[in-house]
Amino acid sequence: MIVAFSVTPLGVGEDVGEYVADAVRVVRESGLPNRTDAMFTSLEGDWDECMDVVRRAVAAVERRAPRVSLVLKADIRQGVTNGLTSKVESVERQLGAQDAGGREG
Repeated sequence: MIVAFSVTPLGVGEDVGEYVADAVRVVRESGLPNRTDAMFTSLEGDWDECMDVVRRAVAAVERRAPRVSLVLKADIRQGVTNGLTSKVESVERQLGAQDAGGREG
């Protein structure tokens, strides 16, 4: 499965980067394939692995924030591995095929 999630501390002011870094650190230390962008962190693994990492990431933020918001989206598909990379590569191939066909993006 692939899980995209966002952990946001509430009640700590506008600058939340240091709190979010606590959550991302948990994800990176998990050893699961992961990627962080401006809005979400995505990770790939089985159900129990992913949910454990999400739980621990929330707990890391919760230790320093009075309230935590969690947004989570999951793509649950048996037998698929390397989805974090292969999904993006598929889109890039399509974009390349369109560009080669003379279309502008």
